[in-house]
Amino acid sequence: MPENDSQASDAKGWFNRTVAGAGITSALGDFCYETTTVILPGFLAVLGIPAAILGFIEGIADAIASFTKMFSGYIADKLGHRKLLVLIGYGLTPLGQILIALSAGWVLILLGRMVSWFGKGLRGPLRDAIVIQAVSPTTRGRAFGFHRAADTVGAVLGPLLGVALLGLAQGWHWEDAAGPFRFVLWLSVIPGVLAVLAFLLLVQDPQHTPNPALKFFSTLRGLPVRFKRYLGAVGVFGIGDFSHALLILAATTLLAPSMSMVQAAQVAGLLYVWRNIVQVAVSWPVGWLADRAGHLPVLVAGYFLGVATAASAALAFWFAVDSIIVLAGIFFFAGLYVAVQEALESTVTADMVQAETMTMGIGVLGTVNGVAKFVSSATVGLVWTVVSPEVAFTLAAGFMLAGTLAILRVRG
Repeated sequence: MPENDSQASDAKGWFNRTVAGAGITSALGDFCYETTTVILPGFLAVLGIPAAILGFIEGIADAIASFTKMFSGYIADKLGHRKLLVLIGYGLTPLGQILIALSAGWVLILLGRMVSWFGKGLRGPLRDAIVIQAVSPTTRGRAFGFHRAADTVGAVLGPLLGVALLGLAQGWHWEDAAGPFRFVLWLSVIPGVLAVLAFLLLVQDPQHTPNPALKFFSTLRGLPVRFKRYLGAVGVFGIGDFSHALLILAATTLLAPSMSMVQAAQVAGLLYVWRNIVQVAVSWPVGWLADRAGHLPVLVAGYFLGVATAASAALAFWFAVDSIIVLAGIFFFAGLYVAVQEALESTVTADMVQAETMTMGIGVLGTVNGVAKFVSSATVGLVWTVVSPEVAFTLAAGFMLAGTLAILRVRG
């Protein structure tokens, strides 16, 4: 068969049952835990738990998810049981929601968040590896673009419905102020359970041969040098890749002088929804473009968009911008670069490592990203508080630019 005919056949076959099932599962999973993310601060407030505890809970949960990714990839490559582990990971999310819904203090909330985020770290690399092997190398970008778009649909609809249900439930009679929050938390268990069923029934794990002789540390040391350079570049970029909760805070702070604080917070929240909508809209086209132009070059272009986002946020503070249109432009850039980053970092990894250690490679990538982003958000937040937001976002842009320039040096 001529090469063009083969590529056309591959292109027609990328949207298969496994890709569709993984997308539906991720949308339902995000719907479940992102609903909790948006109402958790208010839930803690009505329980009388201080904001410092929220930061502690989220930091511990993120750290658990980050380190679990590396070990889950190793276990899957060693045992060959990826689908079972993914199902367990998705099942832990609604279990964590139940623990949070039952909580009357911060300890059970911490435990629930830890359980959910352990499940998130367990399933992520394994699910990505299944999607990668379910399609040809020439269509990985499109498959991952669709998957990330579906995932983000859940991240958009979950918070919106959660806030709407919370507003509806507040008009009902409850024994205490936490009642409406518990109501939403219990409802969020439903899409979590449906996510498990969707993955069980729709996703088929391609043949994955167990490798019982696989050793964790020797495998890490044996990863290709090119991939290690890539991880280093991703890590440096990640040190500047701050949580976009700080971007919401930035918009709120900039808008507050021209409107009430409540209105500023509402507009900032809508700007974040706009960012997610942009990500949904461009994720598949980004994958399509990467399949044609190359995954690594498109990822580099996305990283430059990340630099532009951080630099624009710094400039917005330098010039005290309070224009919603200008801020919407910054959130637009944010949606673009996150779409590229989430769709292509794993596919670039798959191009650099051997098939028998691909799941572990994706897990290591997730760990590097998680640790770097934890450092980034803590650093940007600290510099914002101690010095100024202008300096904080400028510092972030500097690290992101350094990572982008480093990834340009990654060669075949």
